[in-house]
Amino acid sequence: MLLALALLLCAAASAAPVVAGPVGMVVREYTDPSRPNWRTSGHRPVLTVVWYPAAAGAPTTIDWSKAPSPFAESFVKIPLAPDAAVSASRPRYPIVLLSHGATSTPWSLIWLGVYLASHGYIAAAVAHHGDTGYEGQPLPQGFVLMSERAKDMSVAIDHLLADPKFGERIDPKRIGAAGHSSGGETVIALAGGMFDPANMRKYCEERPKSAFCVASPEIRENLRRFEDLKKKDRSLAELYERQNESYRDPRIRAVVALAPAVGPAFNRAGLDSVRIPVSIVVGDADTITPADEHAQHYAKLIRGAKLTVIPHAGHMIFGGECTAEGRKKLAVLCDDGPLVDRREVLRSVASSALAFFNASLGVLARQ
Repeated sequence: MLLALALLLCAAASAAPVVAGPVGMVVREYTDPSRPNWRTSGHRPVLTVVWYPAAAGAPTTIDWSKAPSPFAESFVKIPLAPDAAVSASRPRYPIVLLSHGATSTPWSLIWLGVYLASHGYIAAAVAHHGDTGYEGQPLPQGFVLMSERAKDMSVAIDHLLADPKFGERIDPKRIGAAGHSSGGETVIALAGGMFDPANMRKYCEERPKSAFCVASPEIRENLRRFEDLKKKDRSLAELYERQNESYRDPRIRAVVALAPAVGPAFNRAGLDSVRIPVSIVVGDADTITPADEHAQHYAKLIRGAKLTVIPHAGHMIFGGECTAEGRKKLAVLCDDGPLVDRREVLRSVASSALAFFNASLGVLARQ
């Protein structure tokens, strides 16, 4: 772990003021008319969960989750003020877009979104159509077409800047993004990194026994199903062929990637155009996206990227704080082992992310 960096970030975070008042939450059912809904004949959904500084005195509740069992009782509920007015303590707020991991949901990043909101940010987590458990069974199109995730984030920014509740309250010059796993890849793409499936093929030809290349049965099945769909739908084939283009969004000024995935899809040339501040965080016990193939690969090739390695932490630690029931019923998501205090790790990561965004977006200088 880069101890000097960690100490610096914690010191900066301790100087950031906590907003007086509760954290609000709204769910926006945005859509993108330029892209299809793969489940129906409608437009692509870009559902976005927004956490924000709420007006003082707004009533809070923990009865806001509609998640099915066992998820509903497996993660710690945070008191929120649904649909509350935005706090008038500041005219505008910086915003951070959040991108969940493959097959996950926007609420998996509530621990980060609420922390940022409690310190003067708007945080908006996007559900990636076809690759989110929020919709039920994920689709192979959503799993394979990584570029569609980056487009979702840009569309969400468009909608938020035009939103009657948030548009005038967002500082358009202070926009950041953070993501976990596939969401980590998403924010690196938004920063200018160019994903290329050809890089993955070359990597696995040279290292066929690497952890990345020995795909799980679920991954192999998704790839097989996508190949079948691609043969029948030329639009999917065209999207796949355009994945190696740039999906940089110049409005985004800094990104945090938590255990970012698919590192081998990016080579030096594909990451050379990343010129904004990038912070990468990973656990040294991550067996899903091992640091050497992913986080360290990004950190080595992205100019000026900062890498933090958390001792004993695995991949799922960034999925939220679990209850005792969750640790019992969803061990694959919640069991970190005896050497890890998930609550403390998430608090530390959120604090460091806040300090990174404050410094990178120039937030502290305005306070």
